[in-house]
Amino acid sequence: MKKLIFTVLALSVATFAFAQETTEVKNWTCKGNVGLNLSQSSFTNWAAGGQNTVNWLGTFGYSANYAKERFKWDNTLGAALGYSYFDFKAKPVKTDDRIELTSLAGWKAAEKLLYSAEFAFRSQFANGYDYKKDSTHYISKFLAPAYISLGAGIQWVPNEHFSLYFAPVTGRLTIVNDSLLAAHGAYGVNVLDKNDTLTHKTNMVRFEFGARMVAKFQYPLAHNIDFNSKLELFSNYLNHPERIDVDWQNMLVMKINSWLNCNLATHLIYDYDIPFYDINAQGQSILDPNSKVQFKEVFSLGFMINL
Repeated sequence: MKKLIFTVLALSVATFAFAQETTEVKNWTCKGNVGLNLSQSSFTNWAAGGQNTVNWLGTFGYSANYAKERFKWDNTLGAALGYSYFDFKAKPVKTDDRIELTSLAGWKAAEKLLYSAEFAFRSQFANGYDYKKDSTHYISKFLAPAYISLGAGIQWVPNEHFSLYFAPVTGRLTIVNDSLLAAHGAYGVNVLDKNDTLTHKTNMVRFEFGARMVAKFQYPLAHNIDFNSKLELFSNYLNHPERIDVDWQNMLVMKINSWLNCNLATHLIYDYDIPFYDINAQGQSILDPNSKVQFKEVFSLGFMINL
């Protein structure tokens, strides 16, 4: 499994390297940015109280798009990693962590319609913890989880601001490349059956087959203010197809000048198969049978350089 994942990543890097080398060819359109956001607060004999902190968030985004006659190929890579330091003698608190890669190839079928196939990969860089409980036992790490999907369908692009991709034939892998996390059924690898009973078999990979829809919206709200939104929906034909997985990301970018900007990002996830646990009166971890909405918000101010 490790060889498979690293092969996928190597091919992805090679794709972007090839695209970057061919930027001068008119069929390629390549652009990207790298950013670093920093903040710090310090208190000395402050009567009202406070906590010394140092925060940093690094971001990277790159797109390499190819178009020739009726064929187009769009590739995007996004990454972010951020930490907050409250005590340099203790572990920092992770504030953001993501790796996202998508590659979509399309063949023009009509003026605004394309036959399309898309590959998508999503994971993270570093270990994650539930800091409300402790910061010693990780609950996520690199490739745990990782999500890989491959599907075929159609894409509707009515204008430069909006696109809608629908793939009624999509395979999706959920990977938890850690035996300890997999043994606890983390991220749905030990799936609920049709009777909502949790299986006790330790799986490190879960396969789903279903339909996937991705809607993207990008619009300049005002001068130097851009809004981006991406909504993903997935239905698993093999188990409770009526339960729709939701992944919704929004980004508001406010450019102060050519190198300084302010960002507000939100990320909402709803996946019935991801288990959550509560602590009972005896201090034992018990499965919460109810699915939950996951939500993350990140506000940042810092430097960004276009590539």
